[in-house]
Parts: sequence; C-alpha cells; structure tokens
Amino acid sequence: MTEDDAGDGDGPSDASSNDAPPKYESGEPTTEDEAVSTETAEDETPTTAVDASGTPATVAVEDVTVADFYGALEAEGRPVVTAQQAARRLGLSQATASEALDALAADGPLQRVDVSTDPVVYYPSEWGRLADRERIVLFPERREIVVDQPTQYTRARLAQFAHLVDSTGDRNAGTRGYLYKIRQEDVWQAPFEDLDALLSMMRSVLPRRSPHLETWVENQWKRANQFRLYTHEDDYVVLEGASESLMGNVARQKLDEEHLVAPISDTESWVRDGKEAHIKRILYEAGYPVKDNRDLESGAPLDVELRVELRDYQRDWVDRFIDQKAGVLVGPPGAGKTVTGIGVLAAVGGETLVLVPSRELAAQWREEILRHTSLTEDQIGEYHGGEKRVRPVTIATYQTAGMDRHRSLFDDREWGLIVYDEVHHVPSRIYRRSADLQAKHRLGLSATPIREDDKEREIFTLIGPPIGTDWSKLFEAGYVQEPEVEIRYVPWADDTARNEWASADGRERHQLASMNPQKIAETRRLLRQHPESKALVFVDYLDQGEAMAEALDVPFVSGEMRHRHRERLFRQFRDGERRTLVISRVGDEGIDLPNAELAVVASGLGGSRRQGAQRAGRTMRPAGGALVYVLATRGTSEEDFAQRQMRHLAEKGVRVTESDLTT
Repeated sequence: MTEDDAGDGDGPSDASSNDAPPKYESGEPTTEDEAVSTETAEDETPTTAVDASGTPATVAVEDVTVADFYGALEAEGRPVVTAQQAARRLGLSQATASEALDALAADGPLQRVDVSTDPVVYYPSEWGRLADRERIVLFPERREIVVDQPTQYTRARLAQFAHLVDSTGDRNAGTRGYLYKIRQEDVWQAPFEDLDALLSMMRSVLPRRSPHLETWVENQWKRANQFRLYTHEDDYVVLEGASESLMGNVARQKLDEEHLVAPISDTESWVRDGKEAHIKRILYEAGYPVKDNRDLESGAPLDVELRVELRDYQRDWVDRFIDQKAGVLVGPPGAGKTVTGIGVLAAVGGETLVLVPSRELAAQWREEILRHTSLTEDQIGEYHGGEKRVRPVTIATYQTAGMDRHRSLFDDREWGLIVYDEVHHVPSRIYRRSADLQAKHRLGLSATPIREDDKEREIFTLIGPPIGTDWSKLFEAGYVQEPEVEIRYVPWADDTARNEWASADGRERHQLASMNPQKIAETRRLLRQHPESKALVFVDYLDQGEAMAEALDVPFVSGEMRHRHRERLFRQFRDGERRTLVISRVGDEGIDLPNAELAVVASGLGGSRRQGAQRAGRTMRPAGGALVYVLATRGTSEEDFAQRQMRHLAEKGVRVTESDLTT
C-alpha cells in the first residue's frame, strides 16, 4: 500500500499524477523564428585540393598529416569520420584517403574501429587519453549540449540557461554523460538582467560560439518582451503588443471577447476584468510570454517591523521582487526562502495571504512570522481543517482556500501580497484557481519548481519570473552545505525475493524492488557508520515503513498518524530527543527539520526529480556534514528512477556519485 497523506484534507492531492515519468521533447520546434536558420553554410563546404587549372590535385598518401585529419574532423563537425567523409573534406579519392588514414592509424596518432555493418571510422588516439576529462560538444541546430565528465563549475553554469534532459553511463567507470537542451522557456526564465549577460554566460561554458544558436536565443529573448499588461490612467488593464502585426495576427487571433473588451488602438486592447491569468496562459502557449507592468494593489496597510538581519543575497531577492512586483523565489533548501518571504511581507506593507500545502507548514509560518517581525498573535490567523481565522496576515492551505464555500473570504479581502509556498503545486487542478488573484503582488517560493508533467512553465506564467541565485555561489560562501549524494545499488536479500520480483510485472514488480528487504540491512549499516548523525529514512510504502521502523526500533511517521502525534515527533527530532525517524511522503516538503545530517532514501515513487531534491534538501543547512544515500535494487527499474530522482540536484551542480554493492 502506498502512502496516502490526504488524511487531514489539506495535503497535496496530485502527487501521483505529478510523479509520472517525464515526457521528452521530440522533433524540431515549428515557430517562425526557429524555421529560419541564420547560420552560414561555411562548415558544409568541402575543402577540395585543386591546382591552378581547377583540376583536383594529386596528393600522396604520405602527404596527409594528423593536422589535415583534425581539419577534416572540424569541417565535418563530428568526433569520428569515415574514409569517405575524410576524402570529401581533403579532396582525395576514397581509396587514397582510406590508405592514408590506415597509415596514420598504424603509426599511432589515429585509431580505427570497424563498426559492424557501417564503414570503418577513424578518430584521434588522443580521444582515448581524454576519457577521464570533461568534454563539451555543442549541437546548435538541435540546441543540445552533451557533456562527458562535467565539472561542478560547468553544471552550475549550464543550469542557468539549459535543461538537463538525461544522464547516462557509469560515473565510476568514467563514462557518465549529461544531455542538456536549451528550450524557449529556459531563455525566457534565465536569471539575467539583459541579453548580453545571458550570451556572456553561454560563451563562458560552451566550447565554441554558434551564430545560429545565439541568433535563436536572441529571438526568444525578444519574444518575451512582445506583449505587456499595464494599468490605464482610468484604472483598467490594457494588453499592448509591440507592433500592429503582433496584436492583430497573434493576440486578437488567440483571444476573443471573453478576454478582451474592445480595441483601443492598433496595438492595444482593453482587458476584461479578471482575465489576466487566462491571457497570460494563452499567449505563453503561443510562444509569447507576457510582461506584467500593471500597478498592483497594495491592499489594506499593515505596519510591520522586520526583526531579522537579512543576508546580502536575501536583501537582493527582496529588492528584485519589489522592483518587478511578482516572481518566484528559487533557491536551495536551507537558503532562507521563508525568511526572505517575510522580508517581502514587511517591504510590501500590506495585508498578506500565505498559501501552503499542509497544516504543518501553516504552523511553521506562524512561528516564523512571530519570531522575525513585530506582528502579534491576534494579527495572524490560520485557515485550514483545524482552524479558521482570517486576520491581516492569514496562512491558509491551498485545498481549503480553493473550496467554493471558503473562496469568497479570500477573493473579497484587499490583500496586498499573496505568498505561494511550495509554488510547484500551482499548475495542478486543485491549486491553480488561487493563481487567478492576478491583481495582487505574487511571490512564489520553491527549491524545486519542476514537475514531471512538464507544466512547470505555468508556474512562471501565472506567478511571475524566477528570482534566485546560483546554487554553487551559496555552497561556496558557506550559506548552505552542499550535500554528498551517493546512489547505492544493492543486491537482492535472497533468491526468494528476487524470484518473486521476476515473476511479477508492472506496478507490482516496481513495488517489490522498492521493498527489497536488503535495504533494511543496508540502512542499518549506514546508521551504524554514522552513529552521531541525526537521520531521516524516507520510504514511499506503508508496509516498508512499518518494517523498517520495527527493524530499527524507531517511530514511523506517515499521513495515517494523527497530526498532533506527528508534530510531537518532529519537535522531539528538532530538540535532539530522537536521532532517527522513518518518514513517508509527509516529510518530503516544507517540514522544518533543520538539523538532519543524514538522509537515506529507501524508496521513491516514479523517480520524481522534485521528490529527490526535496528529500536531499532535508540535510542542506549552513553547518555540518550533509550526507544523502539513495538505495536502488540492482538490475531493476529502480536504477533509472534513482538516477532520475537526483537529476535536479545534478543540474544545479551537486555531485552525485554511484557505488555497486553487488560486486
């Protein structure tokens, strides 16, 4: 039986759908800007040797040098070539080229491989000696980047403008490769003030400049500024296009009278009240993210004094939010996003609604606001299944606030700021209604604004553009402890367990691999290796959690446990009265367990990247060691799931190692 954390009526209800395997993009984009290639055909022109009369020159075999071969590789744009390809680039007959390359291979500078039914291919012997070094290959036409053995520096910088699609191979064998793709939304959401800063970052990490790729990036950057919403002097909202053509051929073709009241000019239209979110979503899907320049409501005034000293990067986050009035704060766990959100609350100075996915988070927000501001108990209310009080600062669960019978309480109040904690939930059916409150300052918070259903783009569309910093900078400055992450491939406990798995199929087979009894023994061994570390053991199956807890003689915290009992165990863990807890998905996000030093992930549903990062994030705090072990049964689907779970951390520059316990 899988964990069901909906017992309180306030937890996320879309976890299963959001943990589906990721959908990879296929085919080439079809937008007008992408259909036109601006790269010249220089690299496609054969370099043919000719004499003064234009007749192909005769080249002796011994005259073909290693430098000539490297020139052919560069012209071909590939790491290996056939004799036919080399002949075309060198202006030789295929027979002559083949003889010359065989001679170089015999002398040692080249290697040749017979790839079965394909022709023989040649490559520099140096390639083999470089196997343990970083190599970056750019495919500008596909906007893909392949990196072998990437350094942390490279991964951290690629994360600023590209999306990690996949990682394959065996890191310990030196064959781990990373595949990145630059998508439209990666350019639109890149955390740079201007295009030059983005291009500079790209040039600092890519092996060569590509006019084709840079032109495409420039086009996408411009698309993100083709439409804007602004407030007219008569206090209604206007949609403005950068040109008459864009307004007529894009906006007015995609939108109708449900969204637009009437044209104001050739480039402007009057927006129907309350339809801003719909317009943003429709134009975003058409390839044109909308810039929001409206005068947002500040709400009823609220006098708040901030009683905590913000770090430099937190002050920068607050300043950037106040300047743009809407955005999603993206930073690693432990970076102080909640405190930064409280800083924004004080800076806006208006009544505030904080939306959270669970009652535990509501209680934590209340405690943090009381600790770090001048607000009093009677100025802060909670609204969820256990308490229903609306106050100048109200903390409500998404689920309760979205119910029709409660919704008017939140829609009608003059909030100046809406805070969406764990904002990655917003695209789901239950939570997205809260994003229709477009007239307010909107602040999203999340370490992992990623979804396995590919809807993360809606987070930035409905809430605002990303605000954040490079994770590696916070690691290097010591603000957040970079975790040491290791995937451990464990053997089956015995032949009986393995045979049961082999005879099963589908979901049952994955569950049996997840609940491999050998994981209990391995977890016990890890806890013995780190006897002084406060540890969290994560599971996704109730039966496994109960068996693990019994074997370790520690409590199992799940959604079936009463809220009061759960909170007592969490408090005991925070206070040091308990050193180990087995915990279900109820501990994946938001729960404040700041001094966990060791995380053991015994099972995870579907390889969700967000879940993997959230669980590792339980250990990411300013001080002390941070160890994360992910257990996967060797030879099963868990191998792929474990690698997928850690992909978001790898994308952010965190080192993920692997070890095989079956050998």
